[in-house]
Amino acid sequence: MKYVCQVCGYVYDEEAEGVPFAELPDSWTCPMCKAPKSMFAPEESEERKEIAAGAVSVDTDMLKLSPGVFAALFSNLARGAEKQYMDKEPELFRRISEYFAAAVPYISDADINMLRSITEENIDKSYPQAKAAASGKGDRGALRACTWGEKVERIVQALLDRYASEGEAFLQNTEVWVCSICGFVYIGDNPPSICPVCKVPDWKFEKVV
Repeated sequence: MKYVCQVCGYVYDEEAEGVPFAELPDSWTCPMCKAPKSMFAPEESEERKEIAAGAVSVDTDMLKLSPGVFAALFSNLARGAEKQYMDKEPELFRRISEYFAAAVPYISDADINMLRSITEENIDKSYPQAKAAASGKGDRGALRACTWGEKVERIVQALLDRYASEGEAFLQNTEVWVCSICGFVYIGDNPPSICPVCKVPDWKFEKVV
């Protein structure tokens, strides 16, 4: 049996490793992106993937996006355009992102539980809908952006869960790195040599001060 990391795609092959996945300790993490064991799922056949992709309907409510979502959307578009070596588009997308970011309302009672709830909804509902819409339109660029976004959302969810369990202790004596292309978050002294999500080199990572 094979199990796949839902963040970076690393495959744990029980036959090759010689240890059943279920027998790995709960503290075991993905060798590539450090995602927890809970982020792994059994590998599915191509037929099951196609069935699952066709089973998701598009909710028209996803069209009612908040300023924060628009800010994130255009920020991702800016990074995507930059990676494609476009000339003027990255700066234009960044300016639009900044405009919407300035319009995001302040939420005085925001806490980690609210963030965990948002990430859970995005993973369970928003990204499947967005990916279904992109697939229906045959938009490979949008589908790739959605796939990257979902993977980043999953690692953020894992980090929020760990923060809720350990508090500030798990951030002590280490660094926080963010991929400037896809937003992947990595906790460690040094960034990974290659981003587990979008595969850019380590110099594309920025250290959070």
